[in-house]
Amino acid sequence: MRLLHFEAGESNQDSVTLVGFTGKDIPRYGILSHTWGKEDEEVTFADMMQGTGQHKLGYSKIQFCGKKAMEDLQYLWIDTCCIDKSDNVALNDAINSMFRWYQNAAVCYVYLSDVSKEGYVVGYSDWEKSKWFKRRWTLHELIAPKTVEFYSVDGDYLGSRKRQGPRLFMAMGICGQALHGRAMSSFSVKERLGWAEFRKTSRDEDVAYCLLRFFDV
Repeated sequence: MRLLHFEAGESNQDSVTLVGFTGKDIPRYGILSHTWGKEDEEVTFADMMQGTGQHKLGYSKIQFCGKKAMEDLQYLWIDTCCIDKSDNVALNDAINSMFRWYQNAAVCYVYLSDVSKEGYVVGYSDWEKSKWFKRRWTLHELIAPKTVEFYSVDGDYLGSRKRQGPRLFMAMGICGQALHGRAMSSFSVKERLGWAEFRKTSRDEDVAYCLLRFFDV
């Protein structure tokens, strides 16, 4: 897998590079869960390789990752720019490995681009309206990681998965046992499919891809 490596530079100019790892050599890393904006506004693998993309709206997520890297971990993974989507083999490997990558991450940072504190406490209604809760990919990004932390678009900390369990149940209908490590096989097929019902994906193929590991495929 490829990870973004963040390193503090001089004059507040932090550097970010893509580094490839294989096998057991993968360092501790954080992983980002987010909603995509317009595809041409997201920072891509090619942008990272060419040192471009800073002008794109999606670069704010790279900056958010950089801040978290300086605080917690030097390495982070984000799907928009760590996957070479022009390489079908790499793309297929990423899709098949996605659940495991989230599962093995030290922490998953959820970046809610449509939720802002703006000086007040974020209420349940603000969370419920976020597009993040309506995605199918959100299921494994929420359930697979060891630790999940939520942040507003301003980078303000909104709480952990453990602390926000009741709110997450209300927003997604997923019981607390599923959020705290209970094996997916212990839930009925009907229940697991129910979690995905009415959720959206940007591509038709992702309807199936995002559920593979929920059914041990």
